[in-house]
Amino acid sequence: MLNRIVVIGRLTRDPELRSTSNGVAVATFTVAVDRNFSNNRGERETDFIPVVVWRGLAETCGRYLSKGRLVGVEGRLQIRNYEANDGSRRTIAEIVADNVQFLSPKDSTGSGGGSGYTPDSDFDREEMTPLDEIPF
Repeated sequence: MLNRIVVIGRLTRDPELRSTSNGVAVATFTVAVDRNFSNNRGERETDFIPVVVWRGLAETCGRYLSKGRLVGVEGRLQIRNYEANDGSRRTIAEIVADNVQFLSPKDSTGSGGGSGYTPDSDFDREEMTPLDEIPF
């Protein structure tokens, strides 16, 4: 059996880095990936894919990635269920990454993230769906 997924896209926000109760680092972020085709209105749509990284890779992503950075993510697709605050059952699909490639250049400070980085012109933040409007 095989469960591998590879995506290339831009971070929608800075990674959120935390530690488990056992001290294991975990980072989460969302990657915006444009579809290769247009819808019936001639517009290109975007998928927003949650990503989870663990241990040293989580610390590296938390330190060097920031909103707008272009990344390649490789890992496995994980589907999990949870109970929301309102008592309803929810399902989420996410990538558990074991490889993250930083594809865009570092910002002018050399730190790899922060306010000095300007994304490429093909990334339009104004047309992105806010994360709080995504159904999962």
